[in-house]
Amino acid sequence: MAKELKLISWNVNGIRAVVRKGFFKYLAAQQPDILCLQETKAQPDQLGEDILKPEGYTTYWNYPREKKGYSGVAILTREKPEDVKDAIGREEFDMEGRILAATYPQFMLFSVYFPKGDTAPARRHRLDYKLSFYDAFLEYIDAFKSKGKNIIICGDFNTAHEAIDLARPKENEKTSGFLPEERAWIDKLIDHGYIDTFRMFNQEAGNYTWWDMKTRAKERNVGWRLD
Repeated sequence: MAKELKLISWNVNGIRAVVRKGFFKYLAAQQPDILCLQETKAQPDQLGEDILKPEGYTTYWNYPREKKGYSGVAILTREKPEDVKDAIGREEFDMEGRILAATYPQFMLFSVYFPKGDTAPARRHRLDYKLSFYDAFLEYIDAFKSKGKNIIICGDFNTAHEAIDLARPKENEKTSGFLPEERAWIDKLIDHGYIDTFRMFNQEAGNYTWWDMKTRAKERNVGWRLD
């Protein structure tokens, strides 16, 4: 692996859609050493050879065992990792295809699409699922960290950590993605020694990774930093 590693993480919200919209031009222009993708919404048999085997890269995919067109993660890498895992050993989480863990000599890399929560009474179980996934994931990575592994987590966490990480924090205090218990888990993650690398270099507001397309929020930059 190069001493200066170019690593990109991207929630594509459908890999087949971004392939149609110029994914390969982006890949050629950016030339990352590793590209982590989330919310790919595709199984390998739905993809062409161009994306499964892009020139110069080895690709790894994880996807839901039952529900097509949902969730999913991928890693495109120039250097083949020593090992790749697609599960954390909990069937209720592994069946949704939300994680890839690639082991390199210098570090262990995770591409993760964390679950969304929901506060609607009929969907409250998804918030419970999200919080349980959070705890199981932290336990999983801590086990590697305790053995001296350097850990890099790329992904869509589906939570804005601080008020600076979304345009309208007051209005969303009771919205999943900015609930106290969701934000507290990110506090816990940081307390365990992990670092929000974006905030290491940028303390400015207005930097978001998700906008509501239905309300044309991107044009007004009314967004959330979830990644």
